[in-house]
Amino acid sequence: MTGWEKFADSFFNARVAMEYAPKILEGLGLTIVLAACIIAAGLVAGLVLAVIRAMGVRPLNWLIIFVVDLFRALPPLVIIVLLFFGLPAAGLSLSGFAAAWLALSLVLMAFAEEIFWAGISAVPRGQWEASRSLGVPFLVTFVLVILPQAIRMVIPPLVNRTIAITKGTALASVVAVPEILGAAQAGVSFSFNPTPLTLGAIAYLLLFLPVVIFGRWVETRFAWKR
Repeated sequence: MTGWEKFADSFFNARVAMEYAPKILEGLGLTIVLAACIIAAGLVAGLVLAVIRAMGVRPLNWLIIFVVDLFRALPPLVIIVLLFFGLPAAGLSLSGFAAAWLALSLVLMAFAEEIFWAGISAVPRGQWEASRSLGVPFLVTFVLVILPQAIRMVIPPLVNRTIAITKGTALASVVAVPEILGAAQAGVSFSFNPTPLTLGAIAYLLLFLPVVIFGRWVETRFAWKR
């Protein structure tokens, strides 16, 4: 058997691929659900924190800055492990899926808050002053004038950061979540062949390559014109 044949038998074994492809597809479905939950929770929480921070209540701002810096500094894997293995000691147990979802949502929340806050801060102060001079209340000014401009400015970096963090769903395999990587690792363990990892890599490409292309389109479409 030549070197190429050995390589093909190891990473592109048709028999192993047919046997474990259904499990990889199940993992793909679970990854999509997990990623969607992370995006929904992380972006909404980040926006809420940025809006609260814009209210200018100093003690709340200090608390938000502390929380955001904490979850930006901690590696996502460390947060997942702490939630999954640490919380049971406090009498609260989370499933692997819930621990991965909560951990990655908190990380996305932290980065999203900073991105939203940067957009809010970048809106010219004259926008505030013009709206308030017309007698428009603060909250209405913020929601109808400031926030739409801020969101438009931050869409490209927000999409890129969201893509980067949601790819961290692979870390869920550490807490026995059978997403793509978890299913692929299980397949390798049972088949003694790395072909399931090849299938996992293909599944990640099928999932995230269109998302990356979409992110590039969004970055071009919503780039702030100065």
